Amino acid sequence: MTKIKKILIANRGEIAYRVIKTARKMGIATVAVYSDADRKALHVRMADEAVHIGPSPANESYLVIEKIIKAAKDTGADAVHPGYGFLSENPDFVRACEAEGINFIGPSAESMEAMGLKDAAKKLMDAAGVPITPGYHGADQSPKLLKVKAGMIGYPVLIKAVAGGGGKGMRKVETESDFDAALASCQREAKSSFGNQDVLIEKYIQSPRHIEVQVFGDTHGNVVHMFERDCSLQRRHQKVIEEAPAPGMTDDVRAAMTTAAVEAAKTVNYVGAGTVEFIVDGSGKLRKDGFWFMEMNTRLQVEHPVTEMITGLDLVEWQIRVAQGEELPKQDEIKMEGHAVEARLYAEDPANDFLPSAGYVHFLALSWEDRVDSSLENTNYENTPTGQRVSIHYDPMIAKLISHERNRFEAIKTIMTHISNTVIHPLKTNAAYLHEVVCLEQFQDGTHSTHTLSESHNAIISKITNNKEQIHKAAIMGLIDAETSSLRPFGSKNHFSVTDGVRFYAWRLNQEISFSQTYFCNGKRYDVVIKQKEKGWEYIINNETIDAEFDRFICNPKSWERYRASQIASVSGLKGDTYYCGIMGQTIAVNKVPSIDLMGANSNTLTASMPGKIIAVNAKAGDSVKADDPLIVMEAMKMEMTLEAPRDGVVAEVNFDAGALVSDGEVLLTLEAEA
Repeated sequence: MTKIKKILIANRGEIAYRVIKTARKMGIATVAVYSDADRKALHVRMADEAVHIGPSPANESYLVIEKIIKAAKDTGADAVHPGYGFLSENPDFVRACEAEGINFIGPSAESMEAMGLKDAAKKLMDAAGVPITPGYHGADQSPKLLKVKAGMIGYPVLIKAVAGGGGKGMRKVETESDFDAALASCQREAKSSFGNQDVLIEKYIQSPRHIEVQVFGDTHGNVVHMFERDCSLQRRHQKVIEEAPAPGMTDDVRAAMTTAAVEAAKTVNYVGAGTVEFIVDGSGKLRKDGFWFMEMNTRLQVEHPVTEMITGLDLVEWQIRVAQGEELPKQDEIKMEGHAVEARLYAEDPANDFLPSAGYVHFLALSWEDRVDSSLENTNYENTPTGQRVSIHYDPMIAKLISHERNRFEAIKTIMTHISNTVIHPLKTNAAYLHEVVCLEQFQDGTHSTHTLSESHNAIISKITNNKEQIHKAAIMGLIDAETSSLRPFGSKNHFSVTDGVRFYAWRLNQEISFSQTYFCNGKRYDVVIKQKEKGWEYIINNETIDAEFDRFICNPKSWERYRASQIASVSGLKGDTYYCGIMGQTIAVNKVPSIDLMGANSNTLTASMPGKIIAVNAKAGDSVKADDPLIVMEAMKMEMTLEAPRDGVVAEVNFDAGALVSDGEVLLTLEAEA
């Protein structure tokens, strides 16, 4: 084959930009395609050329083969890189490229088809001697026979759509009495999602792990592996955290698993990058007879960076080299070094059933000390690119955060710091969820399974919604400095001078050094005081002494004590007196307010100190209330503020309803003593 001169990337987002970077390094020109929603996206701006291919919905743009082929021909692209998703595993697209003399950077249509249906692929693997999960993969789909086969396999079993993916068309069945309803539900979903209601039945592995092997084939008949990845931390069968190598992996199990993966690829004459996925018995130590073929993904995977980090290989580069007819490295030339972890950062709300969050990203601060793959750029309100948004039309992934260290413990520490310091506004993200996930004891000691996240879900959500600790630290951080992220004053033990790199505070005889400021965060007032003591500093918020630690790692590598990062990334100067902190993955917006009493609360009344609007009234005359009960929510200075009861008592009078406009000085609510 001849050298590739120009690649059209039939994809979008971070994978399109990822391909552009490698192509540019290789001296190859690139063509981006884009829908209406992506007109000003990063991959469009970074490519050498860009072609508009239609409206925002993917089925009118990125999934229309004819439009992609036309764009390639019009721009003179001699190759197409499909990325992942969209048309990457569509054999019709491969054949359309071949018909026009366009080099498809990936496997053949025949290899795709051989691995495309789970039942056919498992029969093929069984014949090739690759271990498969005990089950039924036959053509007879009568409900009666399927139920009989499930009984023969032994409950619990999994019903899986043969054309399934992403967890759709999959049901776990615990008992025979549940089988009929589960089968009908699975078939309906499979028919709706894939146009094929056929299913297979497999033995359910009680403590399953998901371990996959990166394989590569070339046009000279060579197939090699690039070691394994563990993708067991999954939410509804969607991967959340991936790592390489797999924890607990031994040399003999690795040899058995990678040999099986290479044999699977050879069986279908595989060319290019692919992933052979195995379900693994994780109830104890890994065993050579404790893994079974699950499926093969005939494309590059989202989690490919962790393999790149431990091998030092650019997988996109090798996809291109193989497509040009070059030979792969020999197996013994591919080495593994260190440990890598990847976390998928999504625009979604974990506390609201992971509802996607779409819109413009006005502020983004990701830690670029290691590797970040993203379709967005670090930005603030002053220079936000016009294409900096998450669209409702596509997958809401913002970035992949990747760490690579000398061992697993260090890699987990690094990825946690990356996650903890992530700041994004105004969209909701899963960063705080990711932080709690990597804090899980099961993950840190390597005993996690594909069930871990579902079993830990309620506890994780409780921790990220009860965020008092994060808010307190954000308020304290604002007093350290609202213009830098310096933490230096808290390490100072010098009583004669204190500096944070910006300001200088002189020591005074018989006087303690202290700073104070009032903030609003999430509509609540925080009066913050910091005092220097004989040994260190004291933090007081709303008259309560706070136990806060900054810039310190808490970990014990011997016992794998739960590690939590408490480093803070703070950014200021955004939208006036508002600054943002990234703390344990939570973006906390803190508003610095004038030194006037915004809440106007004394022992008997709640008073408006400035004009505003009543948003909500949570009490009525005669109600008994406790100190700090939220009584009125009002909007002022473009902030929502919650006015709380100053003491225990009974509501004597409420003077305004929700929706009312109030002036400064007006009494909103009056309390009286309880009888």
